[in-house]
Amino acid sequence: MKLAIVTAYPPSKVTLNEYAYHLVKHFRQKKDLTELVLLTDYTEDNKDIEFEESGCKVTVKECWRFNSYSNIFNVTKAIGQVKPDAVLFNLQFMKFGDKKVAAALGLMLPLICKLKKIPTIALLHNILEEVDLDSAGFTSNKIMQKIYEFIGSTLTRLILQADVVAVTMQKYVDILEAKYKTNNVKLIPHGTFEIPEEPNSDIPVDPMKVMTFGKFGTYKKVEGMIEAVEQVRQFTGLNLEVVIAGTDNPNVPGYLEKVEEDYRHIKQVRFTGYVEESEVPTLFEESAVVVFPYTSTTGSSGVLHQAGSYGKAVVMPDLGDLALLVKDEGYQGEFFDPTSVDSLAKAIENIVTDEDYRKKLGRINYKAATAYPMSKITDIYLNTFKQIKGGRIMQIV
Repeated sequence: MKLAIVTAYPPSKVTLNEYAYHLVKHFRQKKDLTELVLLTDYTEDNKDIEFEESGCKVTVKECWRFNSYSNIFNVTKAIGQVKPDAVLFNLQFMKFGDKKVAAALGLMLPLICKLKKIPTIALLHNILEEVDLDSAGFTSNKIMQKIYEFIGSTLTRLILQADVVAVTMQKYVDILEAKYKTNNVKLIPHGTFEIPEEPNSDIPVDPMKVMTFGKFGTYKKVEGMIEAVEQVRQFTGLNLEVVIAGTDNPNVPGYLEKVEEDYRHIKQVRFTGYVEESEVPTLFEESAVVVFPYTSTTGSSGVLHQAGSYGKAVVMPDLGDLALLVKDEGYQGEFFDPTSVDSLAKAIENIVTDEDYRKKLGRINYKAATAYPMSKITDIYLNTFKQIKGGRIMQIV
């Protein structure tokens, strides 16, 4: 099979590029695939397709740009040129742009593939029915929220024209089936990127690192985490370093720069900036705890799966999709009230002051992560394509 994947891809800064990297890494090792064609956004530097493991041929064809109105034409043309046997879209609603028209045009592509009779799966990482539009940075205006909801429903109907729409949480399956009266939505778990054979529970303690990872400024805010760690330092006398790994959310440019300036008086707060794939293992391995300073959630958390794969204790808000993941996939951590710095400080303190508890949480999360390795997830996608070709769309659980 010659599989095309429409996605952002490293070194792109567009969302979901890291997820695509790990999809490709594992897809290319499948015997059923003869070639992977990556239909990606343009980047100044070359795409990262150098892998240690052997695998099928990987071809990169840059054919779209963030916020371009011509993406629908350019990607369609590229699909016609490469002639894939199947197409996988790696999507969320702002994948092709944060401008409404550009985003909408890009999300029409699964429908075009369906019309061309190319077996198509659209992986949808979030659904607008479960997004808090205010805290996620879309809009706080109630009228505009209604407009966004209407637009979101329209775009969802377009995406649902794909042969199969894959979502990462059972709750999303239930919502889409009930609202849109469809039977082509399937649960395919997010999966865990890298799973070390035996995670190392020994960490640097001078200082002990309290880390968060992501794109910040909308529903992911780090001020409370900095203040909470400072409280724990004062309560315990521990040598703690705050590590803020990642970049601004595109909707809030300059956010981290302002936080760095505002909290310059607090010692041992490190902003890493963009983290290259090769640097991710060290980032997690050296951390004592991974914190999720979220005020809401917008989908299954890739960072939680990464933390689990490295055997890390986590601190999470008791809300939304993170709470569901704990229930559905077996992760555990310390929960906190997202409106309370004191609550967050107590959750962090409970882990950093109890080594046995920290290691226990790490073991539990590692076990949860190993249940869904990316090798298994890519097998599910290939089996689903076979079902599409055979005219049999079966529910995956």
